Amino acid sequence: NMSGNYAVTATLNSCVSTSLIFDLKVNPSPTLGIQQNQSYCTGTQVPQYIFNSTPPGATISWTNSNPAIGLPANGNGNLPAFTAVNNTSNPTSANITVIPSLNGCIGLPMTYSITINPKPFVSVPPNFSICAGTLVPASSFLSNISGTSFIWTNSNTSIGLPTSGIGNVPSFNAINNTSSIIQTEITVTPTLNGCPGPSSSYTITIK
Repeated sequence: NMSGNYAVTATLNSCVSTSLIFDLKVNPSPTLGIQQNQSYCTGTQVPQYIFNSTPPGATISWTNSNPAIGLPANGNGNLPAFTAVNNTSNPTSANITVIPSLNGCIGLPMTYSITINPKPFVSVPPNFSICAGTLVPASSFLSNISGTSFIWTNSNTSIGLPTSGIGNVPSFNAINNTSSIIQTEITVTPTLNGCPGPSSSYTITIK
């Protein structure tokens, strides 16, 4: 807002010079909108992010504090799409610092974080057989990461177990109203921080 035409005069012994007029242009420093912190699951595609500056048209440079997440350490322009990587059992984060420049003026940096959550795995019980009319003990599941939750499905509800559930499979009375051996497959999917891991299955045979 200090841009404009300026007139300068000199005064000496009450004598005033003619005015010297010149144009002064003050370029604004570009700014970037605030970017929210982000979270993704390992193995997923992180979309390209387009930076918008005010005024528009700024040149963008960025740095990444943790290239292990699958993104290069630095770059220019928009943040490219990349495949999220986390080979650990804990969430890992990177700070993305973005600096705009326009007409030789460098704006304030903007920093946000990208967190990559790990993929949980599940260990299920071995296959087992049990006689009809007996109590099937509860099935407990284990994961490589603390805090993992489990969703399970049951392929054959005639054995006395519901179609699905959350957590461990509860104990139930085994049912077989046929003259043959019947089976069911219990499929368990682990989930942590919204990230599903690979499913594992085991079978229960009712004699």
